[in-house]
Amino acid sequence: MNYESSVNHIVIVSNRGPFSFAVQDGTPTYTRGDGGLVTAISSVARNYDVIWLSHALSDGDRQWLSLAGPGAHIVDNMKIRLIDPDPVRYHQYYNIISNPMLWFIHHQLYDPSRSPIIDEASWLAWRNGYVEINRSMAEAVAETIATLDGPVNVMIQDYHFYLVPLFLRALVGKNVTIQFFLHIPWPGADAWRMLPVGMRNPLLEGLLYADRIGFQTERDTRRFLQTCAANLPDLEVTKPWRTVRYQGRQIHAAPYPISIDVMGLEEAFPGTEIQAQVTQLANMGGDRKLILRVDRIEPSKNILRGLIAYQNFLNAYPAWQGKVYMLALLVPSRGKILEYKHYLRDIMTITGELNATLGTANWEPVRIMLGNNYPRALAALSMYDVLMVNPLADGMNLVAKEGVLLNQRDGVLILSEEAGVAEELGNNALLVSPFDVYGTREAINAALTMPMLERRERASEMRQQVRQNDIHQWFRRQIDDGKVSAADKVNAQL
Repeated sequence: MNYESSVNHIVIVSNRGPFSFAVQDGTPTYTRGDGGLVTAISSVARNYDVIWLSHALSDGDRQWLSLAGPGAHIVDNMKIRLIDPDPVRYHQYYNIISNPMLWFIHHQLYDPSRSPIIDEASWLAWRNGYVEINRSMAEAVAETIATLDGPVNVMIQDYHFYLVPLFLRALVGKNVTIQFFLHIPWPGADAWRMLPVGMRNPLLEGLLYADRIGFQTERDTRRFLQTCAANLPDLEVTKPWRTVRYQGRQIHAAPYPISIDVMGLEEAFPGTEIQAQVTQLANMGGDRKLILRVDRIEPSKNILRGLIAYQNFLNAYPAWQGKVYMLALLVPSRGKILEYKHYLRDIMTITGELNATLGTANWEPVRIMLGNNYPRALAALSMYDVLMVNPLADGMNLVAKEGVLLNQRDGVLILSEEAGVAEELGNNALLVSPFDVYGTREAINAALTMPMLERRERASEMRQQVRQNDIHQWFRRQIDDGKVSAADKVNAQL
């Protein structure tokens, strides 16, 4: 069987699409997203017919959709189809179920003594929001597939669409290959007990209507299959943890660690705008050692414990006071959710306290800069002496990979063992428990006092690891495995 001929079309499904649209004076315009997924798909669009389905999320998206009309349209050499969801259902699907409920379960952010409280409104949001939005997206995908000739591979992205494989399979039958990829971590089976069985089991069963399910790490893959085995009694898992049989079907699960666009980043750096940011940041820090963190303002990123560890470090090792500073580049996120508002408030409170008690007229221990300024982030990543990445849980964390690729100082990576990237870079990073502020304090001291030869060796090996496994390889591995599934379907019919 020729695998190259087994897939003619690739249909991408995600909540947020690759472009943000606007209409100015009746003329449609668009801005391409910065995400690695867009880059990876663009690189394979030359060889396959790629159609990307996503939701219209802004007024500009909806205006563009009104002008363009239904169906798929070519934008920047890529076929795009926007789905305009019912606003009430979308709010229930996104702001009540997907975020924060599913996000908090995946990242184990709930305080079980207080939350979650799953009440009637939660169930209404589940039935009328999450279920129905998944159903409507599956119907849109099936409509799109009906216009295509030849084999189709549907690649569904992330936790927003756990039920799409179930609904889609009922509409298109067995011939279409369905792949699902989860970008965030999958927790252990016990974490899912927070969801009632009427939500939990449909999510698991919905996923099992895919042919292949991808995760960031080996651990996530194993945890998913263990969760299925703990909740679905007529399910059979094969060892090693890669395949499951359920209701007469065989489903494959595997890790596909996501990465970054290595060539694109190296070509863009140092561009004029990035170099200007390098100069500005160098003037701000002087000759002090730079401890950097680049995060969304998100509880799972564990920013508060990072600040506490840094404060403890300055108190335990006072000789470093005035000789080091922490720069936190923080991107606002989900500001409408109360927990996120409170988290930002707490970050600013502890930062103010730290600067007031330890700072001097000539030294500010912590500088927080808010906003999504990608050139500034890349500039800072090239300059750090220590990069702190200490999430409570993270699917991968691409900041760590960007940092080790771009850094010009042989900087040291302090890395949470709960970040997915720890499976790839953990041997050369300083691994810490995200809850251990003492251990993180000591890791900061070890990083700043590490001999230069050791720093250089660690940095070089991590950089090589990232270069060998970039975003293009991540996506092509999934396409290749999708071809295998498609070929298996064809052979089963012969």
